[in-house]
Amino acid sequence: MATEALESTPYRDPSRPVEERVADLIGRMTRAEKLAQLGSFWAFEVVGDDGLDRERLAALAEDGLGGLTRLAGSTNLQPVQVAATADAIQRFLVEETRLGIPAIIHEECLHGLLAWAAPSFQQSIGAAAAFDPALVADVAATIRRRMLMTGARHALAPVLDITRDPRWGRVEETYGEDPYLAAELGCAYVRTLQGDSLETGVVATGKHLVGHGLAEGGMNMAPAHIGPRELRDEQLFPFEAAVRLAGLASMMPAYCDVDGAPCHASAELLTGILRDEWGFDGIISSDYIAIEMLATAHRLTAELGEAARLALAAGVDQELPRTAAFGPPLVEALEAGRVDEAMIDAAVGRVLQMKFRLGLFDRPGVEVPSPADLGQLAADEARAALELARKSLVLVQNDGILPLGSETRRVAVIGPIADSARDLLGDYSHVVHIETLHEMRQQGNALGVGEHATRVAANELEGMATILDAIREAMPDRAIEFARGCGISDGTDEDIAAAAEAARRADVAILVLGERSGLTNDSTTGEFRDRLDLVFSGRQQDLLDAVAATGTPIVLVVVSGRPLAIERAARQSAAILLAWVPGHAGPVAIAEALTGAVTPGGKLPISIPSHVGQLPLSYRHHPSGGHSQPKGNYVDGPTTPLWPFGFGLSYTTFALDNLQVDQTVVATHGGRLAVSVEVENTGERAGDEVVQLYVRDEEATVARPVLELRGFRRVMLEPGERRRVTFRLSAEQFCYTGADLRRVVEPGTITLSVGTSSTDRPLATTIQLAGPVVEIRDRRDYLTETSVD
Repeated sequence: MATEALESTPYRDPSRPVEERVADLIGRMTRAEKLAQLGSFWAFEVVGDDGLDRERLAALAEDGLGGLTRLAGSTNLQPVQVAATADAIQRFLVEETRLGIPAIIHEECLHGLLAWAAPSFQQSIGAAAAFDPALVADVAATIRRRMLMTGARHALAPVLDITRDPRWGRVEETYGEDPYLAAELGCAYVRTLQGDSLETGVVATGKHLVGHGLAEGGMNMAPAHIGPRELRDEQLFPFEAAVRLAGLASMMPAYCDVDGAPCHASAELLTGILRDEWGFDGIISSDYIAIEMLATAHRLTAELGEAARLALAAGVDQELPRTAAFGPPLVEALEAGRVDEAMIDAAVGRVLQMKFRLGLFDRPGVEVPSPADLGQLAADEARAALELARKSLVLVQNDGILPLGSETRRVAVIGPIADSARDLLGDYSHVVHIETLHEMRQQGNALGVGEHATRVAANELEGMATILDAIREAMPDRAIEFARGCGISDGTDEDIAAAAEAARRADVAILVLGERSGLTNDSTTGEFRDRLDLVFSGRQQDLLDAVAATGTPIVLVVVSGRPLAIERAARQSAAILLAWVPGHAGPVAIAEALTGAVTPGGKLPISIPSHVGQLPLSYRHHPSGGHSQPKGNYVDGPTTPLWPFGFGLSYTTFALDNLQVDQTVVATHGGRLAVSVEVENTGERAGDEVVQLYVRDEEATVARPVLELRGFRRVMLEPGERRRVTFRLSAEQFCYTGADLRRVVEPGTITLSVGTSSTDRPLATTIQLAGPVVEIRDRRDYLTETSVD
């Protein structure tokens, strides 16, 4: 079908206001064309071994297309091919459909663009361990450039879920347990990805609204049991900050139900809170097949047409990754009069408005990137990836063995992840998702169709360094012996014994243990991969026991996207380095930390439990929590974590002193406060310290957390260097949801404490909030400004 000759029509006139262009276009659309804007399909349905299947595209997009699902992420196309294919698809839509409406191509980019030849950065949980918003922004800037080069304008990231139960496999995708940390890092990601204007940026998506990380039993998609105050003050906080402070342009509801209301069918959440209270003016995109799940997993209805109505009535604008409920079932519901046509127009209007905001109508084409552009991008990505990998490492234990000195001549490198490039990649990397599509196709899952897309991209790993490679490179004058010992989930007595013998011959044994991130059945962490326990899987603990029995000192490197309960391993190890899921740059960063070329300075973004029986575990518990009344500990163990939130060691030492506040009485209405402290490197090496500001409300009318992070700053100091860190915050940042469910700032005493972890806060003072109770209806202050002098 040829495009109508509409060059002079209002919606094609870039000088007209977007609202006018949208209204004009909707007035010209048929019902089929409107519904097409609410749907999507997988790229691999139109891209095969021979490139773009134009006949198939014409059949699927006869009436237009709202969004295309993962052109880079569901295929094995190279970047230049992705760009050329994106351009051809947009050209077809603009030139060969009646109204010429371009599509929005979306991709996953949680820790790097999920695409062939794109780097996999440190996972989000490791990025959180860096405690460095500027570094998160630096990484996001490279992701933005790669997406723009390949025609993708809608990013399904960042994950803003607050996690409480590390049995949940998706912990690695989050920024950890603290809402303030998640808000600070999430806003940095969103601002950078979207840029100053969406015309030159990429739409960021906050996910998953809300409660996904607080799932019952740590099980993926399970119900979340959240009270209204916890919902408002903790779980929603990073999402609200991202919308109101960073201008987040897209939101994805969570799979779960909150107090019985599935998020995709919650008008209270998606319209009442998100749009009406926060002023969100972007698009709401469904999580994959989540609208269908209203009729399957949640059993609100047996009809997909009714599921479509529920989602539309709640405020969902776009169905991903394929059109199911918003297809024929919605048509049938419309024809039967069960769905109001006005709901369709409202959702279509928001989708079209986003396309205009992105400039797609005026510049739909995609320019194929030059080799020089791709080369420069790759260099910038490599720099950012290495810096993030370095800063994400958290040293939680060290008896002095690290960094390894020249006296260490013989090194045994042991463990299933030591020589595995695949197991350094997070669950949203290209290799991992092609594995997933392959497995789904083998199982007959409709999401896994497409032979071209299901080729496992093992050759993507060719040339990727392993931790073993990097250790050999960093220690060329040492005798390095490798013994795998066991797999992540299996192993034999013979292999374990051989590894123990290798350790016996060495001065130190570096054990690299952990988990496999992904969505496939052989993965142990990641989406769909929840765990009953948090000890090392398979026979890894047996391997550790055997090496420990030799008496050779052990340096344990843990590669896992979630905190593992490794209290036993801690007793056996001389040093422990948490590497999270470090991505392509991880091996070099780890080797540098082991040898002392860099000094670890990361901090824990989540509490590390001693035992799974302590869960859920958080430093932000209420006064009556955190211990068993009245004895304190459990009968059979402690209530305290193995290592607390905010904790991390260094190869140097630091001291904090001279805490100052610029005023001790702060007005409840409009008051502001500056808190400063001096930090000094008292050791003999350069290193980073993360100065952390915590607050406690001593006189709240409802139970409040005993401690809350309200600011942090990572500072690099040379030996003997001393600097002052200043935190500037407002009275509004002490607000909370009160007894009557209003958000208020109340007069009373606030304790401020500064330290280097949630349990090491050597400096403290109090201030008074003075004045009337102030209701906060239009919140503006979410994050604390910091500076270093």
